[in-house]
Amino acid sequence: MVRSRARDLGILLGMLPPGPSNAITDVPGVRVGHETIVERDAVRTGVTVVLPHEGNAWEEPLFAGPHTLNGNGELTGLEWIRESGLLTSPIGLTNTHSVGVVRDALVAAEVEGRRGGDDFWSLPVVGETWDGTLNDIAGMHVGASHVRAALASAAAGPVAEGNVGGGTGMVCHGFKGGIGTASRVVEAVGSHVVGVLVQANYGRRERLRVDGVPVGEAIPASEVPLPGEPAGGGPGGSIIVLVATSAPLLPDQCRRLAQRAGLGVARMGGVGENSSGDLFLCFSTGNRGLPAGDAAAATPATVALEMVPGQRLTPLFDAVVEATEEAIVNALCGAETMVGRDGATAHALPLERLQDLLAQRPGPAR
Repeated sequence: MVRSRARDLGILLGMLPPGPSNAITDVPGVRVGHETIVERDAVRTGVTVVLPHEGNAWEEPLFAGPHTLNGNGELTGLEWIRESGLLTSPIGLTNTHSVGVVRDALVAAEVEGRRGGDDFWSLPVVGETWDGTLNDIAGMHVGASHVRAALASAAAGPVAEGNVGGGTGMVCHGFKGGIGTASRVVEAVGSHVVGVLVQANYGRRERLRVDGVPVGEAIPASEVPLPGEPAGGGPGGSIIVLVATSAPLLPDQCRRLAQRAGLGVARMGGVGENSSGDLFLCFSTGNRGLPAGDAAAATPATVALEMVPGQRLTPLFDAVVEATEEAIVNALCGAETMVGRDGATAHALPLERLQDLLAQRPGPAR
């Protein structure tokens, strides 16, 4: 069966409507680029970049806030985001051992765009999940050229999912995982958009739920083998969730939205295992024109801001939960079976079987 997104299979998750592309890029200005590296028998990795708006994030930072469900992972730059409430860089996603090279390449790309002699510092945001079951992760195959290619390919509109970019070698709930995305339009706060992108590499097979249906229990390893022990069958792996919204939010409100991504992960059966790195970041494009850099003399004494009142945040929370859940399902539905290092095989979630299981549940048709 041709790999398809959840909605193309008739799987409608949540109550809020999606945006035009049902992707994080439905938030105006947000762009996504991938560079996928599949070489020989054992290289299955890559890099994904998310550009938070069409300008330069250092020169025009955005309010942002992070949340950690379980911290056995890395998302660089979070200390400054916690301290300042500002996102000042593109966001990179890759494998665990390539965080450093992706971070350095993002710094280099920013330096190249500046005038000689400019004072400049950068703390880019780069997240990781471990692709060592399928990929020769110790071979350090991601290079600066791959980051440049991902940056150059970044675009609005539909986003490739599954075995692409940073998600190339990832496994989710014992099936082939990777990159997934979804969005929701929230009319209750002025037709603002919430978009989510995940790099899904977490979870145990037996805990997998899709729209509440125990899919993982119904498709055991005896039917669709796991991609190797212990990494494929035991608890482990990680998930990075990026949340973008056009709603005007302050940093702590962004943090509160990021926190709700954990509820979307939980709907799918994730519990934040001890060995999992479940790291979430939300940024808002709703207060553009914030002061950049450290030059106090050039910074106005006050800045006018907008914000959604706290009493109106709940529909945005709903949107994050729904879009996170659907982004993970889209990662599973988009990913194809992959053979990698030492012949390890991560099998794709069988879509016809998934449809049959969802059709058998009691209650009205969705």
